[in-house]
Amino acid sequence: MEKKRRIVVIGGSAAGPKAAAKARRIDNNAEVTILQKAADLSMASCGYPYYVGGFFDDRNQLICTPTGVIRNPQFYLNAKDIAAKVNTEATAVDRDKRIVSFRNTLTGETAEMAYDKLILATGAVPRMPPIPGVDLEGITTLQSMKDADCLRKIADEGKIKKAVVVGGGLIGIETCEALQLAGIEITVVELLPQLLIFLDWELAKLVENHVRSKGANIITDNGIAAFLGENGKLTGVKLQNGTELPCELAVVAIGVIPNVKLAREIGLEIGQTGGVRVNEYMQTSDPDIYAIGDCVETLNRITGKKVLAPMGDLANLQGRVAGENAASDNCVTFPGTIQTGICKVFDFSAGSTGLSESNAKRLGYDDIVTALSASPDKPGFMEGKLLVTKLVADRKTGRILGAQCVGPGNVNRQIAQWAMAIQGHLTVEDVVNSDLPYAPPFSLAIDHGIAAAHVLQNKMKGRMKGISCAEVHRKVAGGEAPFLIDVRQPEEFEQMRLGIGETLMPLGALRKRLSELPQDREKEIICYCKISLRGYEAALVLEGNGWKNVKVMEGGVMAWPFPREK
Repeated sequence: MEKKRRIVVIGGSAAGPKAAAKARRIDNNAEVTILQKAADLSMASCGYPYYVGGFFDDRNQLICTPTGVIRNPQFYLNAKDIAAKVNTEATAVDRDKRIVSFRNTLTGETAEMAYDKLILATGAVPRMPPIPGVDLEGITTLQSMKDADCLRKIADEGKIKKAVVVGGGLIGIETCEALQLAGIEITVVELLPQLLIFLDWELAKLVENHVRSKGANIITDNGIAAFLGENGKLTGVKLQNGTELPCELAVVAIGVIPNVKLAREIGLEIGQTGGVRVNEYMQTSDPDIYAIGDCVETLNRITGKKVLAPMGDLANLQGRVAGENAASDNCVTFPGTIQTGICKVFDFSAGSTGLSESNAKRLGYDDIVTALSASPDKPGFMEGKLLVTKLVADRKTGRILGAQCVGPGNVNRQIAQWAMAIQGHLTVEDVVNSDLPYAPPFSLAIDHGIAAAHVLQNKMKGRMKGISCAEVHRKVAGGEAPFLIDVRQPEEFEQMRLGIGETLMPLGALRKRLSELPQDREKEIICYCKISLRGYEAALVLEGNGWKNVKVMEGGVMAWPFPREK
């Protein structure tokens, strides 16, 4: 009789159960075991902020199948013939004998288990700031079911009035919304100059403005120097600039660190990023041990460099690959990541895929071109909502390197389109005539993303000279005084305007008012409108009449991240 393959998975959050389930599907006779330190299995950790925020009330929805069956040890045994041991911590691995030692965290009972293939899915641990007071009662993270239960209880009780969220990344912003919805006064403190570092500054500023509009306080360029407390309980935080903020709750969301403790102890190779080093099969330096999820480093498919990418979708994909390989000897590969992400920000969304402009420059891409475009996601008569997209491309090849999109419109669709374009190595020219689904309930006739590609194409061909809102603001603040033309209609101007010294010249009247423009044909002139479509047309009119230094403020009024006159 053929010996049954023994597959042991350490870790039962996202990647581990996926690997175990895939291994079972590939080899129906294998002995598959999950060792899970926590009490729950297969937790939807990305759903924690929404449970805290009251988007749903049944905690079990975080640990159940799409059909509502709770994924507990009995479910895994009955439905999948997988032995899932919860409250069970793997304490050691003898690689020579291929034996895992483990203990029950409730009883202290210890035991051993042999394996043929071992899969590590040990996840990550929250990064905590090394500052005074970090152990005070009232300081938490949002990393575990226990954390989610704690914050949901706080939200439901309504006793806490002020809270500080430390960190303005994905989890920090999602936690901000969750607690704000519970009626808690929130301050987000971010050490860096902006929220959501995966965005470039001008888009991150639009997100920040939106968060502020919902009543949250945002502090950037400042960190936490100390947590303050009395009788062991948190009473406030002290910022690095000396400001003290009273609060009864602090949620630390400054990122995670790969949990490589066990991997390091058993001598597996750790990469320079701090994650377990794996090959394309998700195989570690030990050919009988695989590693997946937040504990590993992975390949960036654009740059070829190793990165940390602790995202739930990637954990599941890696788990699927490792499970199949552990059950059938390396027949599938995981190609890496382009680091695609999205988050909900109240009734805004913010998403990114590939490289931002700032990251591209940091990584040595010295000849890139960018374009920023604003438009509705569908026609106004179908209640279209604003999107602002920024594209990054290689100037020489035209290859799309990155895309960012923010706004109340359908950001998810845009980022999904660009993620596939990047993974397909598409160029700007490939995208400008993309055949995408169109009907007014879903899209503009020229989809927002394709329109953004048109802007980029026009810039690359020299048909449009763009300038960012940030550069316009810098010029105005610095007294450079370019001639600014707002080409909207008077009623639009009265409803909303920048107030930066612009001259109102509606596009339809522009040709009749050329004499009012600077007669120095080298004078810098900047045109814009609501989204700068008319601004572009105005620039063409001026260039056709001899002005040589005409620029279009990309994204127009809707992409302006600074205060307006009205």
